[in-house]
Amino acid sequence: MLARCCAVAMLLAALGVGAEAAGDYPSRPIRVIAPFPPGGTLDLLIRGPADQVGAQLGQALVIDNRGGANGIIGTDIAAKAPPDGYTLLAVTGSFVINPSVYRKLPYDVIRDFAPITNLARATGYLMVIHPSVPARSVRELIALAQQPGSRLVYGSPGVGNPIQLACEMFNQRAGTQLMHVPYKGAGPLVNALLAGEVHMTIMPPIALLEHIKGGTMRALAFTGPARWSELSEVPTMAEAGVPDLVYEGTWVGLFAPAATPRAIVERLHREVAKALATPRIAEIFRQAGYVPDGGLPEAFGSFVKAEVARYAEIVRAAGIQPE
Repeated sequence: MLARCCAVAMLLAALGVGAEAAGDYPSRPIRVIAPFPPGGTLDLLIRGPADQVGAQLGQALVIDNRGGANGIIGTDIAAKAPPDGYTLLAVTGSFVINPSVYRKLPYDVIRDFAPITNLARATGYLMVIHPSVPARSVRELIALAQQPGSRLVYGSPGVGNPIQLACEMFNQRAGTQLMHVPYKGAGPLVNALLAGEVHMTIMPPIALLEHIKGGTMRALAFTGPARWSELSEVPTMAEAGVPDLVYEGTWVGLFAPAATPRAIVERLHREVAKALATPRIAEIFRQAGYVPDGGLPEAFGSFVKAEVARYAEIVRAAGIQPE
């Protein structure tokens, strides 16, 4: 009986502390871990919303890039951070793909995180090539890749990344065997493509647009179901000759460590949803090829569980073996 009373007292004390902390939250800057190097898709997408939410809260949201191991290093740091709302995690779809491509992760994507919201959903990726590749269309690229002794390679930000999955889907649908070269993030991948280290990739448009307009990359197709408004002259993959390849891409989500007080999670969700509704942030995502989301934490949690299962099947079909 005494033990039970002590346990109840401890629980009530913990709830009291949590309520007090949530009432004062935030009283200092909030760290947002982005588990990829600067200059990549996630880094470019998260900064605008982070600035807006910081202005609304009266405390800065500071982006902390912790790249490495396809997002695993930074994600693990966030999983082990104190659940006080002062360390958050921003991720792309690699978060739900990694459980299928790595045999053992140092965290559990469901158990160790509290979903806050899905910031945005992609509408498609761009296939781009280095200008040295003598192809002006997807059909010409396929013909080059199918030539005996072809040495065309594609790059991705890491094994099991959504970009690798998109490129492997192209290999399967087009009957090509472009070889894979992984990099440590989308920023290094873009630099490698600009330098001609790799010949092709398929990735979110946000990191590519200025290079396409500047002539240092050539866009051949868009993987969404309709053409992208920012480059309306670029055909969809179906129009370009690969009719069964439609890939809208993944999403950008925000999490807190598990056991973060519910009041803090709800506060963060409200502020993020408010930020996503502003014209400035909506336009940032539109120009990047994304659609703002901002759904409730419960809905996002259910979505994440479904995505883990969905990508497990995609990884299996792509023939990617767990490491």
